[in-house]
Amino acid sequence: MIDFTIPHETQDICDNLFRFIDQEVLPLEDANQELLGNPVKMFQEDRHYVPELLALRKQVRMESAKAGFYTMFGAEELGGMGLGPLESAHISEALNERYGPGRSLIQTVVIPSPFTNGLSPVLRALQPELIDHYLPDIASGEKTLCFGLSEPDAGSDVFNLKTTAVKEGDEWVINGTKQWITNAPYADYCMLFAITDKELVEQRKGGITGFFVDTKLPGFDVTSVIPVMGYVGGDTGIIQIENLRVPDSHILGDVHKGLRVAMTGVNTGRIGMSASCVGLARWALRQAVNYANQRKTFGTTIGNHQAVQLMLADCAMDIYAGRNMVLNCAWKLSQGMPALKEISMNKAFNTEMVGRVMDRVIQIHGGMGLTNELKIEEGYRWARLLRIPDGTSEIQRRTIALSLLKEDLDF
Repeated sequence: MIDFTIPHETQDICDNLFRFIDQEVLPLEDANQELLGNPVKMFQEDRHYVPELLALRKQVRMESAKAGFYTMFGAEELGGMGLGPLESAHISEALNERYGPGRSLIQTVVIPSPFTNGLSPVLRALQPELIDHYLPDIASGEKTLCFGLSEPDAGSDVFNLKTTAVKEGDEWVINGTKQWITNAPYADYCMLFAITDKELVEQRKGGITGFFVDTKLPGFDVTSVIPVMGYVGGDTGIIQIENLRVPDSHILGDVHKGLRVAMTGVNTGRIGMSASCVGLARWALRQAVNYANQRKTFGTTIGNHQAVQLMLADCAMDIYAGRNMVLNCAWKLSQGMPALKEISMNKAFNTEMVGRVMDRVIQIHGGMGLTNELKIEEGYRWARLLRIPDGTSEIQRRTIALSLLKEDLDF
């Protein structure tokens, strides 16, 4: 029988995590509210984060690492706690439910995104001799990563990559362009993927290799920061790669089999994202319920109006379905069961679900929902973003349908 209750050990981790954030991070937020509360002040003219914000984020990362939270989702072989998918899902949900959206020093900082930073599962593909050299600074939060897969013409279709890597002696020479790369403007290292066998790529049978790259090497240049919805800057960048020379020892995994390495991180990230969506939706529903019990119109609280009740009920049904999808899928993964289509179901459903919930919650709040005072509109914008990165909703549906057409009807 599947038990979806939070184990005592996991609840203890959540309690300690919340205590750390309340005692160490929230005071930093309060002391720097003039900066953190104004998106315009957070960015320089070149769209990069201002140095003060980068310093604050680094401080939180390193304090979180000292406390053991920054690396807790990482594999034990990398020095992490090795928490499983179910524990990770519970914690990601609880964190986002408690603190809500728009927390520049909490989300992806206290606990890093599971495939773009920290003890990414991709790092397990590092050659053994490199692990001792690079891992300590990554685990401590001193150094950060980016995940260089997407390109201008290769997002959903990874076999449409144009970046190439050609072997010359004991080095690889890499040329190409990467786009939509999270943390690219600030990363110390890049997990970079390039074509190493065009014939295999044309046959869609491999031919892509991963490389662990120092972003300070000649030939690696972040040419632009891409401002996304609602922001004048950000952490998403374009990377130009020109005659970048990478030692053969810095290959991630096996030659021509880089997609296996890449998907390890992507699938982990999709479950984490889905759990975060559930948490954010629960946070938003709580705001709506509180408001519905306080705000009065026509002589009564708006919670007594049927139109508001219906929206609250729809939110609860969405969240209940999404949460059980996440936990069921995480349980399957923890049992070593295949869950490709279930991961896609989660990513598509929950990124859409949190958008529906945020939209209804704005409606319930009326004019107040449109202000940035309550952070609901920021949650709405963030929710809209999530339907595209790490595999669009349409690509997830394609993955689901292809599995079904192969008679994979068990879920």
